[in-house]
Amino acid sequence: MGEFDGKSVIVTGGALGIGGAASEAFAREGANVTILDWNAEAGNAAVDRIVSDGGTAQFIHADAGTTDGCRSCVDAAVDKYGGVNVVFNNVGIQPPDSYVDAVELPEETWDKIIAVNLKSRFLLAKYSIPHMRKVGGGVIISSASVQGLQSMGGVSAYAASKGGDLSLMRQMSLDFAKDNIRVVSVNPGAIDTPMVRNAITGTGGNLEDELISTGLAHPIGRIGQPSDIANMVLFLASDKASFVTGSYFNVDGGFMAMGAWANTVGADGSN
Repeated sequence: MGEFDGKSVIVTGGALGIGGAASEAFAREGANVTILDWNAEAGNAAVDRIVSDGGTAQFIHADAGTTDGCRSCVDAAVDKYGGVNVVFNNVGIQPPDSYVDAVELPEETWDKIIAVNLKSRFLLAKYSIPHMRKVGGGVIISSASVQGLQSMGGVSAYAASKGGDLSLMRQMSLDFAKDNIRVVSVNPGAIDTPMVRNAITGTGGNLEDELISTGLAHPIGRIGQPSDIANMVLFLASDKASFVTGSYFNVDGGFMAMGAWANTVGADGSN
């Protein structure tokens, strides 16, 4: 038996990268998975992989940054699987052309990043929590970022969305604790995903060299894999974490432990 047998799990941005790994991991543990993604080809392929592996999943092609997209996803999970037990708010965008300062950032790019990365968290909670209440509880997990804690140049909208994600998580954990609904976040470090690869190539970097140097910037000495995040998400969604809410968890190879001083001083103390 799987740990999530019969549970209805929504994964936004669930076709590729961290979301794809989480969708497949939940399905392997017996969950009925509803994948929300804008990439129809990748979404259908993810469902095919899950089904061929003996799992259960459906794909909803929609924009997570819109009311219609989030509501249709929750409705589909309820219609097909009878409710919603877990939501993994993973969807996120960081377009290569958004790496500019706030003066240069187009307003429509700001609006899109905030809608997908932050508003989707509010909307999925709004529409899924009533169904969680009906069954006596549930879990909402968001994929925030270490950039919600510290930041870098040229990512105003992305940093704002991730900081907002963490603040919203804390606030909702208070509102819905009485309903036995836990709300938590994970902060990935650099993870080898299509989004990270697109960002590297879009900003003119050499992909393989940048992946290696990015990995070496983490004390653990490698770039993260989507499965690293999926493993933490499944733990947080499980009964093993039943006393955990209102907290975030860095899954970052030790990156945040270094602090900002690590930009000028090596991890071994050298200059």
